[in-house]
Amino acid sequence: MVGTRRHQGVVARIDGRRKELKLDDVLDGLTEPALLLVLDGIQDPHNLGACLRVADAAGAHAVIAPKDKAVGLNATAVKVASGAADTVPYITVTNLARALREMQEAGVWVLGAAGESEKSIYTVDQKGPIAWVLGAEGDGLRRLTRETCDELVSIPMYGTVESLNVSVASGLCLFEARRQRQ
Repeated sequence: MVGTRRHQGVVARIDGRRKELKLDDVLDGLTEPALLLVLDGIQDPHNLGACLRVADAAGAHAVIAPKDKAVGLNATAVKVASGAADTVPYITVTNLARALREMQEAGVWVLGAAGESEKSIYTVDQKGPIAWVLGAEGDGLRRLTRETCDELVSIPMYGTVESLNVSVASGLCLFEARRQRQ
């Protein structure tokens, strides 16, 4: 049918490669206090996609994840993100602890979500530049990541479950930061 009188045979070439952003690019371009989501070792592409969607909804400036020991931005994650993979910068870093220290040097307060912490997300001041660090499904934050955080904070749990899905937890953390900033 292509090339007949009824069809012109139009072809489009689409370059699927994303521009490789660096952490410095995002930090240098901010016009308001940083709101970053750092994911430590997320393995499930559905969770990554949902986290990107939450980050977009909350107006996060970027999602940062390690290159290794994490799922990466694959077709499933992009699909689940429902467009957010195109709107929220997704930055992969070789060394997550080093990236967290770079954020700290830029004046970003690094908060790690850890269930055993006695400090609640609702009592910590989130009006300034914040990076929320959430850990992998089941394992939580890795030791070095945990040690690099400025503060560990928990989401109060009132029922019988011990933890939340990482995308749900990221939504609570990011939207609490937005609530405090209003």
